[in-house]
Amino acid sequence: MELTVGTVLEGKVKSITNFGAFIALPENKTGMVHISEVANAYVSDIRQHLTEGQDVKVVIIGNENGKINLSIKRLQPREPRENGPRQGGFRGNHQGGHTGAPRQQGHTQSQNRPQRPAPVPPAAPKTADQLFEEKLKAFMSESDSKLSSIRADHRTKNRRR
Repeated sequence: MELTVGTVLEGKVKSITNFGAFIALPENKTGMVHISEVANAYVSDIRQHLTEGQDVKVVIIGNENGKINLSIKRLQPREPRENGPRQGGFRGNHQGGHTGAPRQQGHTQSQNRPQRPAPVPPAAPKTADQLFEEKLKAFMSESDSKLSSIRADHRTKNRRR
């Protein structure tokens, strides 16, 4: 049997670590399920999801340099998300669309979602004069700061004499 990316296999949990679980695969091969690939929800303790000796169904997500990376969560159905801010940051694979929940009659989609603020138009590009003025202000401020520190240093030296 060829162990290629996308192949679904049955395996047995061989050992569990804080970062993942090692799975015994057919043909005396071993792969690893990283803790982030165990469940669709956040997993703080992998032992709450897996036990040694447990039979699991896994999919190969990587096979390089003899290291076989596996996933359990990619075989599980995705749970529909609630409307509102996304949690967990950008995942890069959001495709939008219908979540499978039945629509209620008499309500439009915009009535079910919280209102977002109107987008702010981008600021107009600065002219050369405005850029020069900003640079000049920054230079003058830095110069004043340096002069102040030099004057203060000079005063303290004169007092010591």
